[in-house]
Amino acid sequence: MSRSWKTTTWGALAVAGVTVMSGTTSGTAYGGEGPAAERAARALRASATIEPGREGRVEVGGYEGAALAAGSKLTLTAPARARVTGTPFTMSGYRGEVARGGGSGTYTFTGTSAAAGDESAAAAWKSRTFPFVLWVRPDAEPGTRLPDCTLTLRDAKGTVRAKGACAVTVGLPAPTLSRPQSGVPLSASPQTAGTAYPGAQVTVRDAAENEVCTTTAAPDGIWSCVPALALRPGPGRLQATATMNGVSATSEQINITVAGTAEGQRDTVSDSEGRRF
Repeated sequence: MSRSWKTTTWGALAVAGVTVMSGTTSGTAYGGEGPAAERAARALRASATIEPGREGRVEVGGYEGAALAAGSKLTLTAPARARVTGTPFTMSGYRGEVARGGGSGTYTFTGTSAAAGDESAAAAWKSRTFPFVLWVRPDAEPGTRLPDCTLTLRDAKGTVRAKGACAVTVGLPAPTLSRPQSGVPLSASPQTAGTAYPGAQVTVRDAAENEVCTTTAAPDGIWSCVPALALRPGPGRLQATATMNGVSATSEQINITVAGTAEGQRDTVSDSEGRRF
C-alpha cells in the first residue's frame, strides 16, 4: 500500500511556527530598551500539531534583536496537558536541559571558541530555530489548543529580552481502512470498515475524490459504512479521512478491483454500524 494522495489538514510532526506574541504600539521593549518596533523584531514564535499520546517537535525562532552574551537562556514552558521531553539541538556552544517533571526546557548559550570569532557570538540566537520535543497526554482532545505554552529569552543577567507564545494544537490520529482487503475482487457495494478516534466523522473517498460513504466512529473507535451508490467496475482506490474539531487525518489508500458491472445493482445506504437498508 502507498501513502495518501492527499495530506492531513494539519500535517505530520514537522512544525516550524508562525504564532507571534502581540505587543503595544508604543512604549519600551523587553528589558526596558528600544521602541516597540524593536520589540516586534525580537518576538519569539513556534507552533506544532501533536497527536494525543505522541511526541512532536516544536521549533522556536524569530529573535532578531541585539546580540546576547554567554549565559543567555531560551526557555519553553510546557502547555497544559503536555510536558517537555527533549532538547535535541546539538550545535556547539549551546546546552539543552529539561526540567524535572518536564514542565519546561531550556537552552543556554555557553559561548564560542576564540577561533569562532565575535561574529558567531553576535548571532547566538538570531536567525536560528531551536527544537523542543513535547509529549501530549493521551486524554487531550483533538482540535483543541493547549494553553499556557510560553517562550522566554533572557540575557546572562536574567533580564527578559524577548517573549512569545507557542501554539500547540492537539492533532487527530490517522484512521485505518482495514476492509475491504486490497487486491480481493469486490461487489459494487462492498462494506468498508476500520478504526478511528472515537467520535470522529469518517469519510471514504475514491481516487477521484468522490465520496463513497460516511459515518461516525463509535466509542470503541470502530467504524463501518456501505457505499450509497454502486462503485464503478474495474480497478480503483479507496481512502478514509477522519475529521474532528477542525483537524483531520487520512488513512493509507488501498487498491481495489470491482468485479462485474454496476448495472442492476441496487443503491444502498447504511447506518453507523454498516447495516444496509
